[in-house]
Amino acid sequence: MNEFFDLIAQCLREERPVAIATVIETVDAPASGPSAPPSLGAAILVSPERGNHGSFGNEPLDQVVTQDTNAALAAGQGLTRHYGLAGEPGLRDVTVFIDVFAPPPRLIVIGAVDYTRALVRVAKLLGYRVTVCDARPMFATTKRFPEADDVVLSTPSEYVATVAALLGPLDAICVLTHDHTYDVPAIKAALDTKVGYLGAMGSRNTHEQRLQLLIDAGVDSARLHEIMAPIGINIGARTPEETAIAICAEIIARRANVEVHSLRDQTGPIHKVRST
Repeated sequence: MNEFFDLIAQCLREERPVAIATVIETVDAPASGPSAPPSLGAAILVSPERGNHGSFGNEPLDQVVTQDTNAALAAGQGLTRHYGLAGEPGLRDVTVFIDVFAPPPRLIVIGAVDYTRALVRVAKLLGYRVTVCDARPMFATTKRFPEADDVVLSTPSEYVATVAALLGPLDAICVLTHDHTYDVPAIKAALDTKVGYLGAMGSRNTHEQRLQLLIDAGVDSARLHEIMAPIGINIGARTPEETAIAICAEIIARRANVEVHSLRDQTGPIHKVRST
């Protein structure tokens, strides 16, 4: 078990996801033989980067529990599951607690613009580790974005490529640059990651131009639907703060696989005239 704790500590230091599945309850059964339950406290450690360690002494049960533990890691949530002695789901011969140790989800904001400040504040409230990336030194400063965890002065596409291996289904990238010189390569780089949400700001006309540039850059047209643009859900947002809420609401909905009225899936102007 000390090996487990050492691996967990290492993963936490490196901000790598890891989980432990532990037997917390078993029913009465023969103490030995193929029907023997695993010992209380038997554990399996699952790490996408470090591999799996440990066993319940029951290969079918090991396989099922490992699959469920990987699913819990992807969701970022621990849970309790019940199994039969051969790994059958739904039976209650063995109860396993899956404890997930996952770093906070990442939000990468491409473009140090006025809307970025509001998006950083809302995302931090939701528990994201937020990085602001821009290639312009006069805009990409910690003074402008004191609440961001990191402010990176870099070409956005190059930065996304450097963190690509760290991005997963719980993470998000929001492209707010309004400049095809930066946003097209950044989106292309983001599509090569496993990031769970990719959104881009701009009007419908701007995004149509962007889509053509992405195709010209070699992006498969079948993947363009993965880009949430125009970004956010349709709540009539106009201010940076309202827009940040609309974006984060869309991120939450995509993460939970819940249908909402995304601007991407609608037609007409993004900003409608408000009645007085």
